[in-house]
Amino acid sequence: MKRVQELIKRSALAKDAGILIHKPSNMFYLSGYTGEGLLVITHETRAIVTDFRYVEQAQAQAPGWAVHAITKDVNHAQLANQLLQKDGVKTALFEDDEVTVRAAKSLGDALSGITLSPLDNHPEALRQIKDEGEIALIAKACEISSNAFEYICTIIKPGMSEVEIKRMLENHMLENGADGIAFDTIVASGPNGSLPHAIAGDRKVQTGDMITLDFGAKYKGYCADMTRTISLGQPSDKMLEVFNIVLKAQKASQDALAPGKPCQEMDKIARDIIADAGYGEYFGHGLGHAVGIDVHESPRLSIKSEDTLAAGHVVTVEPGIYLPGVGGVRIENSCVITKDGARSLVAADRELRIL
Repeated sequence: MKRVQELIKRSALAKDAGILIHKPSNMFYLSGYTGEGLLVITHETRAIVTDFRYVEQAQAQAPGWAVHAITKDVNHAQLANQLLQKDGVKTALFEDDEVTVRAAKSLGDALSGITLSPLDNHPEALRQIKDEGEIALIAKACEISSNAFEYICTIIKPGMSEVEIKRMLENHMLENGADGIAFDTIVASGPNGSLPHAIAGDRKVQTGDMITLDFGAKYKGYCADMTRTISLGQPSDKMLEVFNIVLKAQKASQDALAPGKPCQEMDKIARDIIADAGYGEYFGHGLGHAVGIDVHESPRLSIKSEDTLAAGHVVTVEPGIYLPGVGGVRIENSCVITKDGARSLVAADRELRIL
């Protein structure tokens, strides 16, 4: 319940106001509940509104929360209205970035005499700083992911398809402690490496290919995110040059991480190294992002970011160079910001592996 109290404080919740949480990641962060429905929060109430399928699950996952099930006559919005009315709520803060326009209209119609107002991402702001328990879960997810990388490096052979590699990588994570996959695994070989978010396909890997593997396990609700680019046999001189530039940029920006550092400055370190080497136009995305319950969280390490790093942030550092029709390289670690610097949660070596 401590997180709920922090949310009430951060949102400066008035005595006659309440909060409605629809976003699954915020529901989990605040209550531990992972099913469908919504949370209703007031100064007096901590309630989960769901349906029959999830009542027992909600009671088990969220002790201390009252669990209310909808009926054939009362839907989620109407039941939330009853709970808010009971506490004399006049304003309900809701996640306008999650609830659709149609759902918001239905919600507003159901809330008799209650005004809807944006919650302004206050839960996400609280989630930026991870506590020791959260960092331990992300570290475990990264450990599972690193072990899967070590495994797949012993398996990849010429003639295997990207989809085969993806399946084997994901299966290893699931068989070794992962609850799920943090995001759709990227396996990009040869010329497909020029696509930052390539979709694994039927292409068979060939000797001389650079292969980018971007993947992560999910462990007890928390995500890992790592990328390694390996070579199946000796790479071309051009791709070896590109790899070394990306590695230099990744190491320099990761080494610079520390509390109080502007996120924009971290991005600039890597971007300048890549630009000075003549590849600036081929690094078109931001340096990184925070990771936690969701694989993409704030703050972002980008040229547009106005955020500053703080102890407890967990951020990725993932520069890349992408040459259309030729290939690409990306190297990524997830790193926790400490009180005096940062440390990587990913154990796998960043140096080029030639299989």
